[in-house]
Amino acid sequence: MGKKLHTKKRYNILAMLFITVVINYLDRSNISIAAPELRKDLGIDTIQMGYIFAAFSWTYALLQIPGGIIADKIKSRVLYAFVLTFWSIATLLQGFANSFVLLIGLRGSIGVFEAPSYPINNLVVSRWFPENERASAIAIYTSGQFLGLAFLTPLLAAIQNYMGWRGLFIVSGIIGIVWAGIWYYYYRDPKDHKSVSEAELNLILEGGGITETNKKHQNAEKFNWGDLKYAFIYRKLWGIYIGQFCLGATTMFFLTWFPTYLIEYRGLNFLETGFLGSIPFLAAFFGVLLSGFTSDFLVKKGFSAEISRKVPIIFGMLLSTIIIGANYTSDTFFVILFLALAFFGNGLASIAWVFVSLLAPAKYLGLIGGTFNFIGGLSGVVVSIVIGFLVEDGDFRPALFFVGAIALLGFLSYTFVVGKVERIEIKE
Repeated sequence: MGKKLHTKKRYNILAMLFITVVINYLDRSNISIAAPELRKDLGIDTIQMGYIFAAFSWTYALLQIPGGIIADKIKSRVLYAFVLTFWSIATLLQGFANSFVLLIGLRGSIGVFEAPSYPINNLVVSRWFPENERASAIAIYTSGQFLGLAFLTPLLAAIQNYMGWRGLFIVSGIIGIVWAGIWYYYYRDPKDHKSVSEAELNLILEGGGITETNKKHQNAEKFNWGDLKYAFIYRKLWGIYIGQFCLGATTMFFLTWFPTYLIEYRGLNFLETGFLGSIPFLAAFFGVLLSGFTSDFLVKKGFSAEISRKVPIIFGMLLSTIIIGANYTSDTFFVILFLALAFFGNGLASIAWVFVSLLAPAKYLGLIGGTFNFIGGLSGVVVSIVIGFLVEDGDFRPALFFVGAIALLGFLSYTFVVGKVERIEIKE
């Protein structure tokens, strides 16, 4: 009898994705909180710190395409639990690191195991949500990276204040290991979920949800390396790839150098940095939610994808350039205001994953998602290292000009390169 009821299990799944993304970004960004004390303790300069920040992005970016392929082939329930466990172990082990080389290795290991995470997120949403709810769903789980860090930044600063930077990594790792077990126990794809109703399954299928209807055929189909070309031969895909690189540049500044900027350049103390540093993340959280729900609302009202999907991203990328304004004030209020507005814009543009769902051929959703995140991940390498060199003398102004200029490039890419928003049809 209960099977006939119209369940809403997809929202439970979305809540699990949200928590997973919070943990994902906790383990990416805790190094930024630890950096000022870690540098003093281990005698690491800004250039070395830039390489430590970039170590995650090297492996994360290089493994995006393999990660996307793996995400297409292995059940999300199993794969996510596996990678979450191992990136959390690497996070925990950072608490015992005593050298530059060991930190590079552990940060690189986290990148290896986090590589399939966003292709998995996109696949889970594409399976569980009809197309007209997808931008909202992507906005909600993506907001986990911002809301989680908004509220966790003061907490992480407090943990480090009382337990040191080593304790910060150990606590972070334990949290991830526990959540990996919870994910494996509870997550199922729609067809395998025992308590999802037929009505909800039909809603997902009829709305364009990508549900596996023939698993034997899906599992038997082997990946052909010649298929890689489909990720690189379309202009509109290059438009979103470049856009994702530019989006990642602003994000990576906040995930890596931001606390150092506040402490060493703006002269704030550690706990002040924890609380004031949470404001831009909170702004980005509201930005991504506003973008996702506004985008889906416009779709339901009949607006074209060019307006409903592209406009929030284009406006958000343009707004992100306001980060340069922080170079022209010494008032802490206005510094935080400019940074918050820039990250709010970054949040508006963070529903860009919806373009993978809308543009990629359904057969290559994981592959295109992996490529998209690969090129986006390269920003972490470039931005982390370049800023390390730019701020060697302690002046962060060139770094903010650099980040703002890349945001402008993202605006131009979505405006002029992406073109009409429609799924790519491959002609055999």
